Amino acid sequence: MKKVAFIGLGVMGYPMAGHLVKAGYEVTVYNRTTAKAEQWAKEFNAHFALTPKDASKGADVVFACVGNDDDVCQVTFGSDGILAGLKPGAIFVDHTTASAELAEKLAKAAQQQGNDFIDAPVSGGQAGAENGQLTIMCGGHESTFEQVKPVMNAYAKFSQLMGVVGKGQVAKMANQICIAGLVQGLSEALNFAQRAGLDADKLVETISKGAAGSWQMENRYKTMYAGEYEFGFAVDWMRKDLAIAFKEAQKYDAKLPMTHMVDGFYQQVQQNGGNRWDTSSLISLLKTK
Repeated sequence: MKKVAFIGLGVMGYPMAGHLVKAGYEVTVYNRTTAKAEQWAKEFNAHFALTPKDASKGADVVFACVGNDDDVCQVTFGSDGILAGLKPGAIFVDHTTASAELAEKLAKAAQQQGNDFIDAPVSGGQAGAENGQLTIMCGGHESTFEQVKPVMNAYAKFSQLMGVVGKGQVAKMANQICIAGLVQGLSEALNFAQRAGLDADKLVETISKGAAGSWQMENRYKTMYAGEYEFGFAVDWMRKDLAIAFKEAQKYDAKLPMTHMVDGFYQQVQQNGGNRWDTSSLISLLKTK
């Protein structure tokens, strides 16, 4: 597999596609804003196409990483979509965080025309994409996963097949549920410590080495103290992801009381104008009281 396509050049897709070039793959990209695709192609000395179909032609694997279910459908279906450009036997991998239902729909459409599909949402944020250190949760056939895993290794530190199509998306939902609770707990702890007069650096240096330690703690505590929230995954996207998780949870009668509470806090952040702030901005609600 040497020829690939990448659809979507946002904060995640742009560096992910770049890592594929650096790994030696022949890459063609598509982005709805053509100027960005042209910029990427110039930076990485690679190719861009004017439609998802044209980008996908001749590719062994086509990756997509866009915003939500509607965006995925827009670039996948129709006469200019990904499916229209796939050669027989090509694999379609969707890195978008989307619904499990959409994953199943995409898999069925791909299989009907002789292609395979993997749902493969990622975790690690913008920094993980830029550094090639993403974690990828996949759903699909094991044989298909084994074919695309070496390609994804260009930008992943770890990837795992979670089960059949759709289970990658369900795993990402669990991931976002964990993050929501973790960031709220960290916000409360840091706000408490600051009001109590503790030295933030000494505190985090100490408790990060114990059971309370986390990536969020080590990488976000300084900016959270400083009231800076311009570092990656936006509140708008987190609420989109949590809405998907709430809908999925209803199927299994899985209770998410804490996650609903934190989602309400994120809604307050949006109301305060923090739509594009990163998820650590939960602490802003505590600083105002």
